[in-house]
Amino acid sequence: MASTVYLDWNASAPVSAEAREAALRWMEQPGNPSSIHGSGRRARALVEDARTAIALLAGNGRAGAVKPGQVVFTSGGTEALALALHGLFPARQLAEAPPLLTARRCLVSAVEHPAVLAAAHAAGGAPAEQSPVLPSGLIDLPWLEQRLDPQRDDLPQVVAVQLANNETGVIQPMAQIADLVHRAGALLLCDAVQAAGKIPLDLSALGADALALSAHKLGGLPGCGALVLGAGIGVRPLLAGGGQERGQRGGTQNGVGIAAFGAAAAQALALLADGAGVRMTERRDRMQAALLARAPQAVVHGGEVDRLPNTLSISLPGVDQQRQVMALDLAGIAVSAGSACSSGKLEPSHVLLAMGMGELLARQAIRVSFGHSTAQDDLDRFVACWSGLVPPQA
Repeated sequence: MASTVYLDWNASAPVSAEAREAALRWMEQPGNPSSIHGSGRRARALVEDARTAIALLAGNGRAGAVKPGQVVFTSGGTEALALALHGLFPARQLAEAPPLLTARRCLVSAVEHPAVLAAAHAAGGAPAEQSPVLPSGLIDLPWLEQRLDPQRDDLPQVVAVQLANNETGVIQPMAQIADLVHRAGALLLCDAVQAAGKIPLDLSALGADALALSAHKLGGLPGCGALVLGAGIGVRPLLAGGGQERGQRGGTQNGVGIAAFGAAAAQALALLADGAGVRMTERRDRMQAALLARAPQAVVHGGEVDRLPNTLSISLPGVDQQRQVMALDLAGIAVSAGSACSSGKLEPSHVLLAMGMGELLARQAIRVSFGHSTAQDDLDRFVACWSGLVPPQA
């Protein structure tokens, strides 16, 4: 059997050589970053080097645009999102912040990742209010503007919107959203987990008060993430402990994961500067055109707006997504039926339903996602195998 073609990078990217080497360097020496002896100081230096690399990634490579002290390491994107939804406050208000269990009013877009929807529910004690999206997958800005009218007395305290959707790749107009959110006196949490490493990140330009990141989405190890705070923004800890992460997240840092995360972030920034995003966009568009030429009845989700360069969500009418995924898997090609957190469930994608696609079309969608090292031959192999599933036209 031919080698596997891995086209599920949005679920988890392959660990990069740079990240693997950084992890091995950490494991070759003992040391707790909180210890003050030489081994501890060396461990601390590796953590701080990684913090600097992630600050650079979040500032689009501009030194000082995001300070290393704005980066809070977590166990992954899910914890970073929960930490923000429960504990994000202007730094000047942290001392007077209500107890952690006090409910917060949260507003999220209807296409958010399950981690956001669940954390917002927990933070508010009830299902979070959801902002609708257009058929394109873009947030309904007129609805949002009306909902965030500063004259209302039931304004949300935190608004959470993905920079780019994990299933469709649709990129949201974050700067416009941030303007509406801040005029209402709320804070904006930007889930940048799927966007990092695929498009440039610039915390200031986005206007977000916090960015959530996850290492394994850009070539690092699972089990490590970060919350990048905006200037003047603080967070009360979900996990109290020994004062690690400037008192914002207790527990000994995952040094292996953090070292690998920093290396992966540095590599991602270098690849973007070298035009990796442009090359992936060209390959995705070529693949999409080939698929539609073989199946004109197929539906590309979010295809009329800006998307991540590596992501394609497509429905094949008449062929269930599970059949597509299994047939491709037997052919040695790995794709998914949507979010890795929910693709094993029987329910249709909440993202596609929110876009008005209808349950039948949502159940016929697969997600193809690849990376900078994916060969054109691999994409061509996918196109050929998928084309064999296309039903004959009546």
